[in-house]
Amino acid sequence: MVPVAMTLPLRIAQLAPVIYPVPPGGTGGTERVVSDLTEALVAMGHQVTLIAPADSVTTARHLFAHPSLKALEARHGRVAPGVPAALEAAQLGLLRQHLDEFDIVHCHGEFAHAAVLGDRIGCSLTTVHWRLDELDRQLFFRSFPTLPVAAISAAQARDLPPSNLAGIVHHGIPVDRFRAGPGGRGVAFIGRMTDQKRPDVAIRVARAAARPIRLAGGIDVGNPGYFDRAVAPLLGDDAVHVGEVTDRQKQALLGEAAALLFPIDWPEPFGLVMIEAMACGTPVIAWDRGSVRDVIEQGVTGFVVASEAEAVDALARIETLDRARVRERFAARFTATRMAADYVALYRQQIALR
Repeated sequence: MVPVAMTLPLRIAQLAPVIYPVPPGGTGGTERVVSDLTEALVAMGHQVTLIAPADSVTTARHLFAHPSLKALEARHGRVAPGVPAALEAAQLGLLRQHLDEFDIVHCHGEFAHAAVLGDRIGCSLTTVHWRLDELDRQLFFRSFPTLPVAAISAAQARDLPPSNLAGIVHHGIPVDRFRAGPGGRGVAFIGRMTDQKRPDVAIRVARAAARPIRLAGGIDVGNPGYFDRAVAPLLGDDAVHVGEVTDRQKQALLGEAAALLFPIDWPEPFGLVMIEAMACGTPVIAWDRGSVRDVIEQGVTGFVVASEAEAVDALARIETLDRARVRERFAARFTATRMAADYVALYRQQIALR
């Protein structure tokens, strides 16, 4: 292949997962990142092809094999458990047909694409939007030691074999998706109702600090009993669960909150809601796990804590943080334009190595 000049537009394929459309209507953080990245790359002048479910919406060229799993479930009800694998196989077959049309293929799924890429594996980049310390990922990287992977945080990169690590690119969102809000007395929580996100801890902290809390997020389909067992008994007039929210509802929820509580109990690879809060000027009180220290600047955009007691103390000091400064740090570090520029640098790096 003729080397691509460092200033010329690139022919880029973005390969999305098959569960939700791009962008997703609600749940689907990965699909939201893929959409924001795709649109930012198009705005930069690159020739972008989005390979994603048929119900996706994009300004890029769009190739698709089938609707998303979500659309099929809306049409048919519960589907056979093998349907996601069938959708992925069809989408990867489509990628294979068009593989020679791209300078770089950016894959946001997991596992099977590495085999489909064949001798083009060096002109690819993979972003895994999940933890990397479990056995399935360890086996995957052992099988494909030359697959270039972009970590989404330094914390995630620590679980990636050095031979796979191509670089680190933090997520970003459009700078104008959210605006700075006035804050308020209450606090917010946004996340799945699951023991990884610990909304029950958020309620206890807010109540101990004598602040009302509004919680947004769907009940985790993989752990449906957790909400009934651990969260529902704690709800009340001062702790209200509002379910899933749109961006407009998220603007009000975050922009009118004194802080976002982020009491994660797992190695979060990034945590998109933290930068969404920062875009609203809302500081974050987050537990010191996973990517939190990648995202939160202690005493500037929030407080990193290790316990419920520390979180209550941090809430007592939350008004000492400058909401305008929180918004400024978001704009400097976590926009979609910055994310796209960082990925383009990695794309050109891989093409040069090839």
